[in-house]
Amino acid sequence: MKIKLSYKFFIAFLLTSVISIVLMVVIMDFYLHKNFIGFINKMDMEILNELDNRLRIEYKTEQGWDRLRNNHRLWKKMLRAIHDSKEFDRPHPPPDFRRNGENRGKRKWRKPRGGPFRRIALFDAQKNRVVGNDAPLKHHQLQPIIVEGKTVGWLGMHKIKHLSRPREIEFLKQQTNVFYLIGGCILLMTALLAWWLSRHLLIPIQQLIKGTQALTSRQFNTKIKIHSNDELGQLADDFNMMAQTLEKYEIMRQQWLSDISHELRTPLSIMRGEIEAMQDAVREFNHEALDSLHFEVQRMSRLVDDLRELSLADTDTLSFKTEPINPLQILRETLKLFHTRLAQHHIFVEGHLQADSILQGDADRLSQLFSNLLENTLRYVDSPGTLKIGYEQTKNQLSLSFIDSGPGVPEESIGRLFDRLYRVEQSRNRAKGGSGLGLAICKNIVEMHGGEITATNVPSSGLWIKIVFPLLK
Repeated sequence: MKIKLSYKFFIAFLLTSVISIVLMVVIMDFYLHKNFIGFINKMDMEILNELDNRLRIEYKTEQGWDRLRNNHRLWKKMLRAIHDSKEFDRPHPPPDFRRNGENRGKRKWRKPRGGPFRRIALFDAQKNRVVGNDAPLKHHQLQPIIVEGKTVGWLGMHKIKHLSRPREIEFLKQQTNVFYLIGGCILLMTALLAWWLSRHLLIPIQQLIKGTQALTSRQFNTKIKIHSNDELGQLADDFNMMAQTLEKYEIMRQQWLSDISHELRTPLSIMRGEIEAMQDAVREFNHEALDSLHFEVQRMSRLVDDLRELSLADTDTLSFKTEPINPLQILRETLKLFHTRLAQHHIFVEGHLQADSILQGDADRLSQLFSNLLENTLRYVDSPGTLKIGYEQTKNQLSLSFIDSGPGVPEESIGRLFDRLYRVEQSRNRAKGGSGLGLAICKNIVEMHGGEITATNVPSSGLWIKIVFPLLK
């Protein structure tokens, strides 16, 4: 049988409270009995103080305990005198009893016998019983009788282990009932509190359940509201952040699929049109037609390769070697490979890269980074043009700058320049042959090296791409 979480919370809180209250009542009841009996024994011991005075007088007068030894009548008389003076255990007479002679025909009221006086015993200096309670010595609480600085005897009060007097039993019973009443009230309040607390804890959990169900239905705009500063509030904030991230990635995924299908549709449409034209004999099957088809196939191959690299980078499975490398040396070698093509496009490179810097990274990936940037320059910089390459080096980082002669990028496009499949339609369009993934790959490579890449427009010039790498200490 499936039990709801609210019931589990309620049962857990209530069970914990019941166990705590029962333990509390049992412990309090135990200590009440124990301490109350101790209190009775302590109060009864006060009788011995008055008796001690009389016994010291008796000892001085008789020079010993001979007159009291086993003289129960004298012993009771002495105890009765103390009883009358202290009025210990004297109950109130019944309402129909009068000391002025009324109701003489009725039975005379008498004091009850017993009480603490029957538990008193007198022992000599050697702790031999003289008179009184005949229980063993070890069951008595002793008090010395001192005459002229010498212990001449012992007064003993037989310690009680159980209550026997009705008045004491009734008092203890009343206190126990009070404890049970208090425990019952606390239990009732605890049950109500457990019920409220279980519902209070379950409300945000129910909101999280509904929010999770909404996410599984692809409702990524779901938000939950929990106004608390505890762990549940933190969980709600994390859930909302997760939902926002999923919504963002869903938008990116849809845009990504749309862009990829668009990118693939264009070369496929061109290839299909040319093949159908050749099939219909509208166009001759010659080298020019093959070169056109080959160009579109290469374009599709580059797009598929770039997509694969981005996919590997997203899943952290892109091959990446870590070793000390000199980025300026790699940039110089890459420029040599592009020297002829840059010259053919009449793009002049300015820059002195003679210094050496060492960072931890992958030489092949850096070569790919610089190649993509130079390919962008060949595609989008107007001819004739210039590319200024500079660097600044500090103790901890290396900053590289690539500034072309234009045209620049519209300001509204700067923030999206490193997005996948994004193109600036005015100047960096599909006719230039790019896939829109080159700068996205550059960003991934720079971030794999722990660096940062940014793009800004330069007044009266073109695009400025800045790369910052951390250097080895």
